[in-house]
Amino acid sequence: MIHRECGVLKTTYEADMALYPLPIARWTVAALAVLFFLVLPFSVHEYYLSIVNLIAIAVVGALGLNILVGSTGQISIGHGAFMSVGAYTAANFAVRLGAPFWLALPLGGAMAALVGAVVGIPSLRIKGLYLAIATLAGQLIIEWTINHVTWISGGVQASIEMPRPAFLGVEIASQRGMYFFLMFFVVLAVVGTLNLLRSRIGRAFIAIRDHDIAAEIIGINIFRYKLLAFAISSFYAGVTGVLYTYYLGIANYEQFQITVSIDYLAMIIIGGLGSVLGAIFGAIFVTLLPIVIRYAMEALGGLVFSQASVLNIIPNLRLILFGTLIVFFLVVEPEGLNRLWRNIRNYFRVWPFAY
Repeated sequence: MIHRECGVLKTTYEADMALYPLPIARWTVAALAVLFFLVLPFSVHEYYLSIVNLIAIAVVGALGLNILVGSTGQISIGHGAFMSVGAYTAANFAVRLGAPFWLALPLGGAMAALVGAVVGIPSLRIKGLYLAIATLAGQLIIEWTINHVTWISGGVQASIEMPRPAFLGVEIASQRGMYFFLMFFVVLAVVGTLNLLRSRIGRAFIAIRDHDIAAEIIGINIFRYKLLAFAISSFYAGVTGVLYTYYLGIANYEQFQITVSIDYLAMIIIGGLGSVLGAIFGAIFVTLLPIVIRYAMEALGGLVFSQASVLNIIPNLRLILFGTLIVFFLVVEPEGLNRLWRNIRNYFRVWPFAY
């Protein structure tokens, strides 16, 4: 018999408010920790480990956007721009001032949070589609600024080469080393998000999402918490941009264009808005989707198309599938992959009963 709520007695407030109150949840977390820190990095080929690294970076960014869009109800199409702010801030501190990664990374996140709070100022007066257009304007303005202000990026389409991060004097260069480097920040992001949403701030975010006028009536400072949501989300985005920059070894604006913002929006919609697990599911799904499409087209596309046509079709097919999946989940299952997982979990929680 699996441990369920009815079989667990809580005698203190601390036990009732625990992050994982059930024994089965703690065992699951322990098993996942063993899998991801002891088994996976030492048993997987470096190519597949590089894919896992990309997923890990995407998870941090998706969690940040989900705080803003899923938990607070504020639409943003400028996530990629905030990532670029963090990336170029860290790159300039690391290259020009020789700052180590443990200093450049929070500085990149802090600068992105500051810019995100400024972009979020219109959220007090506008919402919905109008706010989306405002954040899109922020995306375009930030892109133009980075490209044309030479002391930030060196000029149009300029790139800044980043040194590899070092820990205790040892340079982190291999895929396995980068895996542990990135997973550390993934764990921090997941635990931080879970605790944030359980806190007073997280409850205020959810109240604003559900009904902002009612939230203001009961005493929640709408403007303050909306700006805070933009700042926290942008901090996650900035850290994501810094991680991308350290992982790829270069800061380039092409890594953070509007298509990246759309990708992250697709992650949280497909995974499930307002859910930490949904953001993780969405990051995994969207990161793996183009890889799976490429393998499928290379294996089966040659039967219908020529090799040159296959290479041209893959990017377009990825965009078509993105759009189709977003519409599908909005119509059929608005809560995304997380809802499907909850259905499976709830089935086994009440099994063998049918209710």
